[in-house]
Amino acid sequence: MLKARLLDDKFAALYRAGKIHGGVFIGKGQEALSAATGVSLKKTDVFAPLIRDAAGRLAFGEPIIDAVRTYLGSALGPMRGRDGNVHRGRPQTGLLPMISHLGAMISVVNGVLFARRMKGISGSVGVASLGEGATSTGAFHEALNQAAVEKLPLILVVANNHYAYSTPNSRQFACADLAEKAVGYGVGSHSVDGTDLAACLATLTEAVGNARAGHGPQLVVANLLRLCGHGEHDDASYIDPKLKKSPLGRDCLKVAEDFLVEEKIADAAQLAVWRSETIREIEDAVAIVQREPAPDPFAEKWCAIASVHLGETHE
Repeated sequence: MLKARLLDDKFAALYRAGKIHGGVFIGKGQEALSAATGVSLKKTDVFAPLIRDAAGRLAFGEPIIDAVRTYLGSALGPMRGRDGNVHRGRPQTGLLPMISHLGAMISVVNGVLFARRMKGISGSVGVASLGEGATSTGAFHEALNQAAVEKLPLILVVANNHYAYSTPNSRQFACADLAEKAVGYGVGSHSVDGTDLAACLATLTEAVGNARAGHGPQLVVANLLRLCGHGEHDDASYIDPKLKKSPLGRDCLKVAEDFLVEEKIADAAQLAVWRSETIREIEDAVAIVQREPAPDPFAEKWCAIASVHLGETHE
């Protein structure tokens, strides 16, 4: 969580300094859910993160330098400098490159799970992260219905941050709890306080365990608040001040740090050491990437991701 927060802070600073071209999307306020998702998975599983999933990516095993290389446009990055923010991935490790369209990644995860089933590969699960806005799309309905009928080991992790960009929940759905949608599809449902890391870990562990045990898809809904704009270009002035002052507006990182201190797992000095070490790691990665080449537009073949350069994705 701390590493994701500090990495996002660094990207925001680089964006304001004009070092990053394009959008910067950070996960402030959603790190507990994201980190719990990544931690609950095995390296043999499949993870389709969303734009605020730096914590989940890191917990699943993505190196910091992959994120830095993508945002700074290094030709040595996983997207070879052709994508400026969050669409990176390494399919051969189970980390799928993100599609921006709401709900689109659910079908992709379904496809991977189907492929593994056809190859006789068992024991793995797939996670697709999404926001509450995606639950209003046809892509969500079709993919979840398919997964339910086929009893795929799919876990949908919904970060209900109460705004689909600037559209409030009151204009998105009429049910009291998004987890109620699971009943209509015949899948497992779980609701959790997305600001509480311990609760998120317990809930995700249960949901992933259910899917891995053959109990079909699981819908996890975490209630929280995005503590930033949709992107660094957005001031989030539309967010209701009452929500900010509610329990949903708690900073999940502070909640987690307070828990560590209260349970005597770590003290303030140890937290400071972790922060200092993480800042140094991030600064070192940025320094390395700033010396790396950008893609040469005349040498780049501009081919699709399924290319000779990424042939390992088909192994």
